[in-house]
Amino acid sequence: MSRKGGALVGVALGSVDSPLGRISVFVTPAGLVRVAYPDETLDRVVEEVAAVVSPRILEDARGTERVRRQLDAYFDGRLRRFDLPIDWAFVPDGFFRRVLEATARIPFGVVSTYGSVAARAGSPRAARAAGNALHGNPVPIVVPCHRVVPASGGIGGYGGQEWRKAWLLALEGALEVAQGRAGVGRGHPHVDDP
Repeated sequence: MSRKGGALVGVALGSVDSPLGRISVFVTPAGLVRVAYPDETLDRVVEEVAAVVSPRILEDARGTERVRRQLDAYFDGRLRRFDLPIDWAFVPDGFFRRVLEATARIPFGVVSTYGSVAARAGSPRAARAAGNALHGNPVPIVVPCHRVVPASGGIGGYGGQEWRKAWLLALEGALEVAQGRAGVGRGHPHVDDP
């Protein structure tokens, strides 16, 4: 259990009704720590957050307001870039963390490849490991792992189910690019590859 200055860290719990279902959000004083899709049993996610961060979890509309408002604006098409601090408590230091940090910098409406993200994280030959890191992303949507696709075309897998990845890419106008119909590759304006 996480302690700061000898005291338990409080975790605020809130939810957002979205086109993808009811999304649960968990926020610590350091930032957004966990986003859970409705397929994840809330009790199991609460247990996970309690074990990794703190057992002091309270429903708190005020403590989650900033996250909820930004998610609402994103789903309404009014927000293209999240401005939220992230609490990386679920992500170990090292390559996985660097992959998620690189992914957080991919702009709205742009897709990148697993290999490109791996290269930005310092291991250009670790595309498969980058995919594993992205599959374990504790804050999907905000850290936009849906924007990472295979170099061979298609949208690839997604921990929150592929239909959600397709929906998110469509919201951002990047689905056709991700599916390869618009010419994924170097030089394409919607593909973020070095």
